[in-house]
Amino acid sequence: MSIRVVGCSHHETPIEIREQLALPADRLREALDRWRERYPEVELVVLSTCNRVELYAADEESPVPSRDDLVRFLIDFHAISLEKFAPHFYDYHDEEAVRHLLAVASSLESMVVGEPQILAQVKQAYQTATEAETTGPILHATMQTALKVARQIAGQTGLHRHRVSIPSVAVADFAGQIFEQFDDKRTAVLGAGEMAEETLRYLADAGAQDFTILNRSEEKAARLACCFEAKTRPWSELAQVLAEADLLITATGATEPVVTAALFAQVESARRGRPLFILDLAVPRDVEPELAQFAEVYLYSIDDLKTACQRNRQARDQELPAARRIVEEETEQFMTELRHRVTGPVIRRLRGRWHEPKEDELRRLFNKLPDLDDATQAEIRQAFDRLINKLLHPPMESLRDESRKGPPSGLIEALSKLFKLKE
Repeated sequence: MSIRVVGCSHHETPIEIREQLALPADRLREALDRWRERYPEVELVVLSTCNRVELYAADEESPVPSRDDLVRFLIDFHAISLEKFAPHFYDYHDEEAVRHLLAVASSLESMVVGEPQILAQVKQAYQTATEAETTGPILHATMQTALKVARQIAGQTGLHRHRVSIPSVAVADFAGQIFEQFDDKRTAVLGAGEMAEETLRYLADAGAQDFTILNRSEEKAARLACCFEAKTRPWSELAQVLAEADLLITATGATEPVVTAALFAQVESARRGRPLFILDLAVPRDVEPELAQFAEVYLYSIDDLKTACQRNRQARDQELPAARRIVEEETEQFMTELRHRVTGPVIRRLRGRWHEPKEDELRRLFNKLPDLDDATQAEIRQAFDRLINKLLHPPMESLRDESRKGPPSGLIEALSKLFKLKE
């Protein structure tokens, strides 16, 4: 019985490598089908996100394929260079692999520790593998434990309550104070870079639906708009967009403010006193600080957000030891139970080994005492069964104790020889 994870992540592997190794949703099923053809007896779950690509393999009866086998499978699937990509893979097996999965699912290995998206991604990877019939008893137990531990950490620690990325803090800690809901709000975004995209993602997760993107490069604006079913407007319509927006996100590369107090004054009457929440994520700033003087404007710069991020990071770091303790405790308990599963066949064989002499003795006794009624015979039979259970209890306890320390292979072998148990 063995488990192995081979993969690469944002910790040590650059994005240009991860991009070429990734398995997007439209190709994941194909990869799992190919795995089933090559290794029909070996379980597999593939976790592929923008930050990691990992193959979780398990086998209940035999050792899993080696690190090189797993790496070659992924390399062959993509038809890319083994020499270029193989050095980027890490390799964990058995207890290390379980501990790693529990930490990943709980977002302890995420680029932003505590982010909630990874749990849904692990769940989806598990579901896809189950549908492709590449999961089995070991990965079912492992994945379900990972999902349980992730929920346990979310419920018992404050890890997920302290957001530390600038876009997540902007949406949850700042915009959330102004607006109770986002599904009826209009969001205007100036810029089409990574910061704008990440902020849009958090707003979409919070329920926002109406997005308008302006960028001096209309081609970039269009690419970003496709990801969020957003509209694009030409830069020349900035004033009109400003008059209509409830939220304004600015993240351009301009060297001078693009939203001035004078421009806002031109559209203020058209807004009819509606509040305008502005997140200026640009350096240098996109929005003149004087806009904060307007009564209905709530303006926050990246410095405001960084202060909140630092405060949240300190609070989150205080929660990390508790989260890691949960991972350690649950890993140890899972491995004990997993190793104890190996002892099941031995106990069954030992019970079966004693079943035949028990039945022989019962037949001999009942033949000598033919006047026993059915109820008395049943009572005697139960007494024999209780005796066997009591005799089995010490070896079962010994196997359980050994399972807490490691694989009980030595004790299993000793019991098999001592009682002449057949495979």
